[in-house]
Amino acid sequence: MNEQIPATLKSSPVIKRHTSNPILSAKNVPYKAALIFNAGIAKFNGKYVMVFRNDYGSIPEQRLDGTNIGIAFSNDGISWDVAPKPCFDLADGEITRAYDPRLTVMDGRCYMCFAVDTNHGVRGGIAVTDDFERFEILSLSVPDNRNMVLFPEKIGGNYVRLERPFPVYSRGGKDRFDIWISASPDLKYWGDSHLLLGVEHVPFANDKIGPGAPPIKTKAGWLTMFHSVDIDSRRGKNGWEDSWKKRYCAGIMLLDLSDPSKVSGISKQPLIAPEADYETKNGFRNDVIFPGGMVLEDSGEVKIYYGAADTVECLATAHVDDLIALCTKER
Repeated sequence: MNEQIPATLKSSPVIKRHTSNPILSAKNVPYKAALIFNAGIAKFNGKYVMVFRNDYGSIPEQRLDGTNIGIAFSNDGISWDVAPKPCFDLADGEITRAYDPRLTVMDGRCYMCFAVDTNHGVRGGIAVTDDFERFEILSLSVPDNRNMVLFPEKIGGNYVRLERPFPVYSRGGKDRFDIWISASPDLKYWGDSHLLLGVEHVPFANDKIGPGAPPIKTKAGWLTMFHSVDIDSRRGKNGWEDSWKKRYCAGIMLLDLSDPSKVSGISKQPLIAPEADYETKNGFRNDVIFPGGMVLEDSGEVKIYYGAADTVECLATAHVDDLIALCTKER
């Protein structure tokens, strides 16, 4: 385990933050909203679609009252029109909130992975929609599991997902949460689970890791983002909380096309580290980068969407060949 992480981490030079950042914040939402982040993005039926986590409440009093999932549409993936009401809210007697959506398009339908807090722990879910007005829930995991993302096609005859279970005993009694991979014949029943990547395999993590954006298919393999967390006891107040000692970065790796349980390459440095003001200052939790969406354009440009400081949604871009090179140059 790499316990000591440098106090300063830099983003890869292949990454370009968009000049319009943040591309979505609470001020853009026409209903009660405070923090807009951790969105899932996909191209669907000719438009970009964003489903975003909305924590609402009172910012001056630093009080949050609830969470729902909103939706926005865009023609260019940069400027967004937010729908007049949330699109997904599962709160009932057992489920207290739904959040952190991820989108994957398969066979002309849009699938959404999401997390729910329940009276018995955190569960990961999968739903499908054709219009973002009606969602059919296909499965909910047992506690405790979250950060699920679906691959955009069947592999070896099965659907495949990445996930991050977080057992209470964990490894060494700390966070030490890793990325796992599971398969399903029908998106309902999941199994054949394997450890994909451990915290100790990521030089810029010493706390936990987990899936980020759903993988995209390239000639070199499944280009796959993940989030990584390092903790430093010397960090103090760094956002709304009295003590926030963690830093989140985005990492990137390649998985084998025919057997995605095999990591074929991984960047030894962060892809995106918190550096810009909207990532490091005046946020709910500063120094947080959380990738939730990747869109590969015909030009080879990859649009990378990420939550910043658990407060706003942002966009960075890179060329797909440069991202692949980051994962393969140190094989």
